[in-house]
Amino acid sequence: MDKHKPAPKFLNLLQIELPPGGIASIAHRVSGVLMFLSIPLVAWLFGLSLQDEQGYRAALDYLQCLPLRLLSLLLVWSLAHHLLAGLRHLFLDLEIGISRTRARTSAWVVNLGALALTVVYLGIWL
Repeated sequence: MDKHKPAPKFLNLLQIELPPGGIASIAHRVSGVLMFLSIPLVAWLFGLSLQDEQGYRAALDYLQCLPLRLLSLLLVWSLAHHLLAGLRHLFLDLEIGISRTRARTSAWVVNLGALALTVVYLGIWL
């Protein structure tokens, strides 16, 4: 009775092709974490802008620097993706679009829709 277990296989996560639903699910979690981590910065900027006129101007000056502009672009993607993915999950909970083809299509809509909304914001921003 010499049963050998097969050796564990090397699993390269960069070579795995996730389906669109998997990408949407992972990005939904990442976007939620990004929004959560941005709360202190957003609250500080909001509080600064409400202090007085100089505080408002200081907050605007902070928002004009390149790192915060890039962060705001990332947060726009995060908000758009989280909103669209959350709506997708609500529809799936209601058993709307639960078939494989419709679920795959809705995942593509979420992934590309968030990017499209970010590009629209970028067009308004520039």
